[in-house]
Amino acid sequence: MNRISTHVLDMVHGKPAKDVLVRLEKQNSSGDWRVLTSARTDHDGRCPQLLTEGDDLSAGVYRLIFETASYFARERIDSLYPLVEVTFHVRDGESHFHIPLLLSPNGYTTYRGS
Repeated sequence: MNRISTHVLDMVHGKPAKDVLVRLEKQNSSGDWRVLTSARTDHDGRCPQLLTEGDDLSAGVYRLIFETASYFARERIDSLYPLVEVTFHVRDGESHFHIPLLLSPNGYTTYRGS
């Protein structure tokens, strides 16, 4: 099964970041971006599947855009980053990407999870 998933963790509070809007986009051959889908993180800070049924996980450049401004506003925290963009490359034959985001008001970290 092809899958792109994410998990957002609030490093200030040590808890999942729920209700963060996440967009999945793919770059086309001319360099423009096309929105594939969007979702909000659940109560555990997760979007378990960002590809919609019928979407092909073809080789190319993808990005996740995390709308962090509204999350930090709800938490009453001033933040440097109103959104976080994580761009990654999918190669032929790859089928599963889990891209977690460790989030704080003045920084973030991401990695390829399993």
